[in-house]
Amino acid sequence: MPKNVLEEIKEEVNSFVGHEVMVKAHRGRRKSMEKEGVLEETHPNVFIVRIRDHNQTRRLSYSYADLLTDDVVLKVKEDHTKIGVV
Repeated sequence: MPKNVLEEIKEEVNSFVGHEVMVKAHRGRRKSMEKEGVLEETHPNVFIVRIRDHNQTRRLSYSYADLLTDDVVLKVKEDHTKIGVV
């Protein structure tokens, strides 16, 4: 049985846990947020990125569907390789 696209994205994201990443998230109405952090962990429906922002540690969670629809772009910081592109 072939895997669905979201399962492939989950597996790829899971292989980068612990790596430094860059996150660009579209916030609607021509607004976007760009942050650098560490891909901290994955769960069945979401993945979590830990960022340092103004001397404060924050954890941001995104769904795998966000990567599929390009609402969130996740790249490896070292070589700018996009994660979650099938």
